[in-house]
Amino acid sequence: MTKPLGWLGIIRLGLVQTSLGAVVVLMTSTINRVMIVELGLLATLPGALIGLHYVVQLARPRFGHGADAGGRRTPWIVAGMGVLCFGGVLASLSLYAYDYSWALGVSVSTIAFLLIGAGVGASGTLLLVLLAVTVSPERRAAAATTTWLMMIAGFIVTTIASAAFLEPFSLDRLLLVTATVAAIAFIVTCLAVAGIEQRHARPSDDATTATTSTGDFRAALRDVASEPRTRRFALFVFVSMLAYSGLDVLLEPFAGAVHNMTPAATTQLTGLYSQGLLAGMLLVAWLGSWRRTGGPRAMRWCMLFGCLGSALGLGALAATAGGASREVFVTLVIVVGLTNGLFAVAAIGSMMGLVSQGTKGRDGVRMGVWGAAQALAFGSGALLGGAMIDVLRQSGVSVPASYATVFVILGLLYTLASALVVGLETGKTEPTGARRQNPLHAAAALDIK
Repeated sequence: MTKPLGWLGIIRLGLVQTSLGAVVVLMTSTINRVMIVELGLLATLPGALIGLHYVVQLARPRFGHGADAGGRRTPWIVAGMGVLCFGGVLASLSLYAYDYSWALGVSVSTIAFLLIGAGVGASGTLLLVLLAVTVSPERRAAAATTTWLMMIAGFIVTTIASAAFLEPFSLDRLLLVTATVAAIAFIVTCLAVAGIEQRHARPSDDATTATTSTGDFRAALRDVASEPRTRRFALFVFVSMLAYSGLDVLLEPFAGAVHNMTPAATTQLTGLYSQGLLAGMLLVAWLGSWRRTGGPRAMRWCMLFGCLGSALGLGALAATAGGASREVFVTLVIVVGLTNGLFAVAAIGSMMGLVSQGTKGRDGVRMGVWGAAQALAFGSGALLGGAMIDVLRQSGVSVPASYATVFVILGLLYTLASALVVGLETGKTEPTGARRQNPLHAAAALDIK
């Protein structure tokens, strides 16, 4: 019998998330800032490039199918990290091209961010699948929390270290830092995943045991799309993460425009929000570790209360637009951070628990569908949050009322997400085992390209 992955192995796989975070943060923060400030480009350009890397991640189901068909996740994780690292270095190189031609710079930057999105999609999707098939059910909540925190650690360590080496700034220094971070990230990933899948992947969940795994991608996607629970969970991920990302881009502008907080104060506010987020994540890990409360049911309850709490919190934040003390406002932000952390990590734990429930040999496609829903939500939330504020203000609505209206809309999205969780908990959406095991249905999935 295969032995489940222990804590040392979970931390090893968490290092892959750390590596992902280290490379991505340079793209979304440092290179983003250099384009706008040092190169004097329109802010729309880096924003569009970051949005593009989310669009590419809609291919996550395709990456997952490739791993299902091959029966292994490790090569996809390593290859994805390699593509991500190459794209990161290319993005840094593209900054030189703007001195020669704006069109050349945009072309190279576009290719770079396409590679970044593909790398994140491939490595991130298959890492979660590998965790799901190697970690015991009672440790999934803690594993989800650990890997998420290690990704945040990658953000923090990279930004602090990069800041030291980028002074005084030059494009040459930025290229050197990016190449160094990319090289370290790739080497760490290779060492982190070495041997884990062979020793710890459960044979019953291994894609090589499923005859359906050799079907073409469209057949695999049809199989997964025919599963009501998978569809419902994908909708939950999209709706909840749409609200999550919408708040992310509006919190600091709201604090500045409505509560008259300085840039330094709003940065500190984001730090307090992140502390609440961390507390919620740790709470999920703690509840998931209890024998009596752990497991899929605990994850669903955490998602339910996290979404309901976020809805109520956003309603309260909207009310502060009419006037509230600084202390009340900050407290509410911390509470919303806690409830967001509660549902976000529980959602990842649920992904790991549900990824093998359905047609056999489709774990990668199933996780890819959920990852694509999350990427679409992040990209849409970042765009729609600001757009709704602009539309309301152009319509004559006051600034406080504009933010309050959008917060209420985001709260309603969280309410809808909580209703979707209730459906998951009752199990009413689960297809019958007979249909999933029907040999004729399995044979139909063997449609050759």
